[in-house]
Amino acid sequence: MSYNRQGAIQYAERWWNRHNPQFELFLDDCTNFISQCLWAGGAPMRGQGQRNQGWWYNFSSPPNWSYSWSVAHSFTLYLQNSQRGLTGTRLPEARFLSPGDVICYDFDGDGRWQHTALVVAKDRNGEPLMNMHTYNRRLHPWPLRDSSAYTDRIQYAFFHIEVK
Repeated sequence: MSYNRQGAIQYAERWWNRHNPQFELFLDDCTNFISQCLWAGGAPMRGQGQRNQGWWYNFSSPPNWSYSWSVAHSFTLYLQNSQRGLTGTRLPEARFLSPGDVICYDFDGDGRWQHTALVVAKDRNGEPLMNMHTYNRRLHPWPLRDSSAYTDRIQYAFFHIEVK
């Protein structure tokens, strides 16, 4: 099994400014959207049944999902620790990311991750451009300096996405 980066990017391009009715809509929808993108790219779900384990979405009625599917902090911790299925290798700088990779944001620098975005392209200087939800943006520069949540204490986690 492999991760289809182009599939994840195509999903992010299709749904960046609207809600896919196949999924629950959250007030803070960034991580739910990124999870949908990764799933569209073939990332396998695992751990269904316990919300605090694995990374998954259950389409039953009513639907259910893991915290890591929809909560930025839980998703970041999942990527840092997952050894199989959807995994993330943390990279030291944004410029090393490829389209289909993920950036997680800790706006306050307090160790609680609040936002996620998907790399969909790179600009002419090789810097990632992101698609994201909550404040829907397309091909947006990765630092998010124009965000109302941005502070000078911001921390970033740059993840190269893989499936093992």
